[in-house]
Amino acid sequence: MKHRGRHRRRRQGRAVRAFLAGTALALTAAATMISASQATVGDNPGALEPLTRDAETRALRLQEQLVPQTTLDELASGMGKPVGVRAVLESADRSLRTASGCTADERTALPVAPAATRAYCWDAADTRNWRAGAVTTSGDADDDGWWNDNRVLLSGWSRGTADRGFARVAFVDANDLDHLTYASALLVVPVDGGRDYRALSSRLTGMVWYQDKLLVTAADGLYVYDMNRVQRTTVDSPAVGRVGDGWSAHGQRFVLPAVGSYRLNGTGTAPRLGAVSLDRSTAPDSLVASEWTPADSEEHSRLWRYDFSKDPARAGLPATDATGSASAVEAYETEASGIRGLLAHRADGTERSDWYLGRAPGATDRQGSLWRQDTEGAEATRCGSENAPRCWGVQAGPLSYWEATGEVWSQSGRMLFAVPLTSIDRALG
Repeated sequence: MKHRGRHRRRRQGRAVRAFLAGTALALTAAATMISASQATVGDNPGALEPLTRDAETRALRLQEQLVPQTTLDELASGMGKPVGVRAVLESADRSLRTASGCTADERTALPVAPAATRAYCWDAADTRNWRAGAVTTSGDADDDGWWNDNRVLLSGWSRGTADRGFARVAFVDANDLDHLTYASALLVVPVDGGRDYRALSSRLTGMVWYQDKLLVTAADGLYVYDMNRVQRTTVDSPAVGRVGDGWSAHGQRFVLPAVGSYRLNGTGTAPRLGAVSLDRSTAPDSLVASEWTPADSEEHSRLWRYDFSKDPARAGLPATDATGSASAVEAYETEASGIRGLLAHRADGTERSDWYLGRAPGATDRQGSLWRQDTEGAEATRCGSENAPRCWGVQAGPLSYWEATGEVWSQSGRMLFAVPLTSIDRALG
């Protein structure tokens, strides 16, 4: 695919490995003091229960609805020629501070064990009243970790209510890990045949950048954005959409207009989509998803996956049948609730996937927990004198695996951080 420029960059492979190099950060804080209330071990979710009957997986079917090309063309006609990721990165004028420049209070949001090897805190003024909710990277977009000539982190943020809310994506220039800068684009949905757009009014719970598409989970389903269709705004105002002869995006300089959406429409009890991530260890690559349930509840959650299409004309989209329906190719039930981050990964030479679940802290807990689960049982990272499982971030956030570097990226509170997957596996025993 010409937008990836893969072959001319293979000689840079060793440089990508340097992306992982570095010594683990000395990220200690009051969070290392694990209270007795966190010593609960009764929340072990046990083994995954496979869901194999059609009656069990029917509710997981996604129905595709793509935005007509004429609508996208109309929007581009009004706003001007779309730009790409490079244009957003070139305008990056906000900085993330490295861990040493973050306050002690900010660092307490980080995991206790395993410790982060990279950590950054966001511009406080720029993120005030916004809630972090999703992470993906150019390591998802392309297996060599590059998008054209850049390494990029994407961070999703939400604010407001379901009917008067906003969602945006921060494009982080990750070419120099000691100096991260970013700019943001508002997520929007074309309306009126492309003559206007509205804000995506939903809290983001998951995000995957695969090939040239960005898939985002919202309260009412899964939205798809084309990374080659970033549009510039022309008016700086609180409004969203067409403003007189210009275009506004609640103060953001760019918008990403949706090119499609998916709704869970299977019969039975359809889950609310929660976390999503990319799994490159399957053939074809797959999108894994979890059900959103409240933390501390007794509700069981479902975990499942969809194959990505192998059709070049459907790059970055799930595989669908003749009716535009995407069916789950694998599904499980877990006793875990409050899943906020999800990974599935199959080690080389094995046929069984490990499922990693980042779980939100309960009402009496300070830290979240990180579990690895399969059809035989579950293990958690543990820490403190009580050997408690509550060792993950204060706000258990998304999990995104950058295969080329071996790192898992996540967010907790105002902290963006990375942990090698090998460190997670060692901590799990």
